[in-house]
Amino acid sequence: MHHVALPDAAKLIRELGDAGLSSREGCGNTMRNVTGDPRAGVLPGELFDITAYAAAYVRYFVRHPTTQAMPRKVKTAFAATDEDNAITRIHDVSFIPRLRDGVRGVELRVGGGTSIMPRLAPTLYEFVELDSGDYLKVTEACMRIFDRTEWLRTNRARARIKVLIDKIGIDAFRELVEQELRGDWVTERNFSLEHVWWSHDEEANASGILAASAAPNGDGRAFDRFVVSNVVPQRQQGFSTVEVKVRRGDLTPEQLRGLAQIMRDHTGGYARTTVHQNVVLRWVRDASLYTVWSALREIGLGEAGAEEISDVVSCPGTDSCKLGITSSMGLNEAVRQRIEQLDPTDELTRAIHIKISGCPNGCGQHHIANIGFYGASIKVGEHAIPAYIPHLGGAYAGGEVRYGQRLKSRLPAKRVPEAVQRWLDLYERERHDGEAFNAFVDRVGTAEFERHVSDLTLPAQFTPESLALFIDWSRDRPFAVARGEGECAV
Repeated sequence: MHHVALPDAAKLIRELGDAGLSSREGCGNTMRNVTGDPRAGVLPGELFDITAYAAAYVRYFVRHPTTQAMPRKVKTAFAATDEDNAITRIHDVSFIPRLRDGVRGVELRVGGGTSIMPRLAPTLYEFVELDSGDYLKVTEACMRIFDRTEWLRTNRARARIKVLIDKIGIDAFRELVEQELRGDWVTERNFSLEHVWWSHDEEANASGILAASAAPNGDGRAFDRFVVSNVVPQRQQGFSTVEVKVRRGDLTPEQLRGLAQIMRDHTGGYARTTVHQNVVLRWVRDASLYTVWSALREIGLGEAGAEEISDVVSCPGTDSCKLGITSSMGLNEAVRQRIEQLDPTDELTRAIHIKISGCPNGCGQHHIANIGFYGASIKVGEHAIPAYIPHLGGAYAGGEVRYGQRLKSRLPAKRVPEAVQRWLDLYERERHDGEAFNAFVDRVGTAEFERHVSDLTLPAQFTPESLALFIDWSRDRPFAVARGEGECAV
């Protein structure tokens, strides 16, 4: 929640608490938010539902004395399957479900992250038991080592746990963990899950069968398109998840209330947010899909194309972040509008992901996008043009994460939608049959993409005719770089 007046903050926090929500450790050098697959518990092929173990992890580490003032924040993800919709490779700490001789466990990865030093998290242990609480114990050992590494505190920009692991290597870090696990502190802790366990039978509370179900009357193409792109069948017969496409991750109070009513009526009250700024409604009966879609359309949330090319992801940028350089939210809207004007029907083009960050830190996930951008500037005399550095060829789908290649181009913000269109035209015109976008990037090379936008990178002189280039998207005054000390608590 952004733009909360400071005098209202305490009241808001109390109201959130009354609703069972908390802002605890959403900022600062703590364990931060723990994320996971929004379809955990309903996916075909799951070894087991990881949700309760993720919840126990949260309860164990929130307000934990070791994790209150670490060198830097720690972000954790729990995958549900090897498809890894949680994108564990880009997290500080992450877990993938595993089974060994009937015992539940996880593969533990440590040391991933994006920002100015992108790294993919290596595997610390192939198997760590869950029900014994070992995954909590091993994670705490990692955090104790991290917290004691004082040299990390000298440079806030290079203080994540990935920096430590990158310097000494995962094998040396594993040796430190093994040594830490022999310490006296282990016997002083209670790693039993009993006091932090949370489990809830969602299926038992799923909505009942409607007395009468609605269906398309006449042209059903819009609904059919929505089902193809936004609906995923659950492993529980007769139910599906519905992904609600949320433009820029922004929801109005009216839309939030509308979603709440849809959840009461059709999901048993269950929904989860995604790392792509959408909302997944769970436990929607297949017979209710059209009714739910119709209700979503009434509140402006019935768009098809969830996690497709028009579902652009961006961080808040200069709208609210003190580290933001550019208006990534404004560019998000401009790129989305250009794509909707193009109205791509090609399935391979629709599968492209576009992500935008307002600075190099990567909160908009630009490193792992097929087409990614991060905010920068172009100096023109005493003035500056808001600009973006492109990345091409990133990926995260199917558990295979790779970082995109940075181009040697610096595009004025107002020219980015044109650059996107040119690259899409190039791809559709010159690709091989069935060639995905990343394969095309690998084959033709980034220099070809740079050549197609070389004229767009030329800076303009500050004149009345070119003034628009010096004003960022969604702004009404000339651009200037103004950054604060940190994105949140310092």
